[in-house]
Amino acid sequence: MEYLLELLIFRYGYIGLTFALALGIVGVPVPDEVLLTYSGYLAGNGTLHPLLVVLCAFLGSALGITLSYLIGIRFGLPFLLKYGPKIHISAAKIERAQGWMNKYGNVLLILGFFVPGLRHITAYMAGMSRLKFSTFMLYAYTGALSWSVLFIYIGFLLGDRWLHVKYYVHHYGLAFLLCGGIAIFAVLSFRMLLAMRKVKA
Repeated sequence: MEYLLELLIFRYGYIGLTFALALGIVGVPVPDEVLLTYSGYLAGNGTLHPLLVVLCAFLGSALGITLSYLIGIRFGLPFLLKYGPKIHISAAKIERAQGWMNKYGNVLLILGFFVPGLRHITAYMAGMSRLKFSTFMLYAYTGALSWSVLFIYIGFLLGDRWLHVKYYVHHYGLAFLLCGGIAIFAVLSFRMLLAMRKVKA
């Protein structure tokens, strides 16, 4: 895994990160969270520029989820039922996502990014329901940015232990992500308060 990610990043750089994430969101089996965390680790050790990593990650995520949305509009449910299993999107996952979409609405476009397997389907659902594109962008792009920043920052913090995130995401899923998100938000808020105090002083 580490070797493949190194090959991707060092051969194709930021462009490789962007397109790998785009393909991963559409449904191609790309280890999205691990790729983001590894990129955060490289940003932390100076190999990559942090702002460019965040920008490319967001662009890739936004590109992938927009493509999924457009496929949902153009081809609908029959296309997803026919070709979904080839990219690990089963009929059961589609049915479950439809239920969640009916229950949680557009917010699922944000939360779906943080649930492996769900983010690959929510945009298809939004497209099939003919959700207005401006509304789709608001929710989906917010999710893309939040998800990208969270995992990049986790990789930045973990350093050489960046690969541990794969275990925690696989075993603890959303609970780990929520705790990680809350912890990072608390750290950033604390740092902001300290900076404000210094300015006032």
